[in-house]
Amino acid sequence: MGTPGTPPPWAVRLRAERKAEVGTVADMARRLKAVADGPLPTVGDLTRMIRGWERGDHYPSERYRLLYARALNATEADLFDLDERPSVPVPALPLESVAPDLDLYERITRTLQDPRRVDQGTVDWLATCLAEHRKVEDTIGSRPLLGVVRQQLGIVVELAQNARGGIADTVVDLAAQYAQFVAWMSLDTDDQAAALAWYDRAHDWALEIGDVNMATTTLSMKAHQAWSAGNARRTVRLAEAARWHDGRVTPGVRGMATQMAARGHALAGEARPARTLLDEAEALIRRAAEHADDEPAWMYFYDETWFRLQRGMTELHLSNWPKAADLLTAGLASLPASYKRDRAWYGSCLAKAHAETGDARASLDVGLPIVGDAVKLNRHALKELVNVQVLLRERRSPHTETLAEALTAARQTAG
Repeated sequence: MGTPGTPPPWAVRLRAERKAEVGTVADMARRLKAVADGPLPTVGDLTRMIRGWERGDHYPSERYRLLYARALNATEADLFDLDERPSVPVPALPLESVAPDLDLYERITRTLQDPRRVDQGTVDWLATCLAEHRKVEDTIGSRPLLGVVRQQLGIVVELAQNARGGIADTVVDLAAQYAQFVAWMSLDTDDQAAALAWYDRAHDWALEIGDVNMATTTLSMKAHQAWSAGNARRTVRLAEAARWHDGRVTPGVRGMATQMAARGHALAGEARPARTLLDEAEALIRRAAEHADDEPAWMYFYDETWFRLQRGMTELHLSNWPKAADLLTAGLASLPASYKRDRAWYGSCLAKAHAETGDARASLDVGLPIVGDAVKLNRHALKELVNVQVLLRERRSPHTETLAEALTAARQTAG
């Protein structure tokens, strides 16, 4: 940006190009609407946004940069300093969906300067940031995102400490959701202590405002943490504690707690209770799917596809390799391609199931395409593929070295 009171070079350039090629600011607003592929704000709102850009108040989002280039018959690089990023009032990825318009930008900025002024518009924008970053994390993994979201969480915590009146509980609820997401990403990057601390904080905030859905979810996720550490007894106990709230939570949240209990029993080799609980969880998931809009925002991923994959993983624990392979294959066929981290994990589980059945060729066909994402996005998937490599070697499979070479190459590429 330029010195105080002086617009940055790109803002000066926009003003000069607009005056030379189009005319007034209102004319520029009409030009942008004319070249847009979809709806835009009113000419009046666009006029105010353009004035803000020409003052250098904040950087245009990607959509508006492209529209400017189209309207002025130029390239984006001709008009903008592309090493700068769309400006948002808090640290965030440069996503079109979280770039606020000028009015909202100014409102958020005022709130950050004086947290006592927090309003619903600012809270809604922060909730949008959280939702969009959750979706991005499914694709790029936790590591590149964790620092940004932790900074957002710090801001939300400060707002929660200062909020007064009817909005106070809403901000605390958002803080709990942020803490739960940071806990998940901490666990995904193997920071066990941070994960436990943030799950505890999210649980406390949930109890403070009476949000039993979040309180139940945090207990379920602590059960997941215990499961990932191989502690079957603690997994079952925490999942059963989550189920104490059954009468006051949504079917989806209850289903998550129930399937976590099933996974604990499966980890202990207890097939009957595991499968009984899975049947119960499946019925809850179907009920949740019938009223998906009633489920909390953080349950966006929890559907029958995800449950089928969980069931396949449970059969893997119970050494039922053919059934595990069938369930995992069906689940992966329906899992969106954008869920790269999850596709790496469940793909590695499927590779193991095929290897255990003695079908080394099928194991390799599943494992090779996900090696890169396993190395970059999912340490659990990488560990499972290494286990598959060991299993193939023990069985003297000719495919062992192919998988070993792919893992070595991917690690070298990732640095």
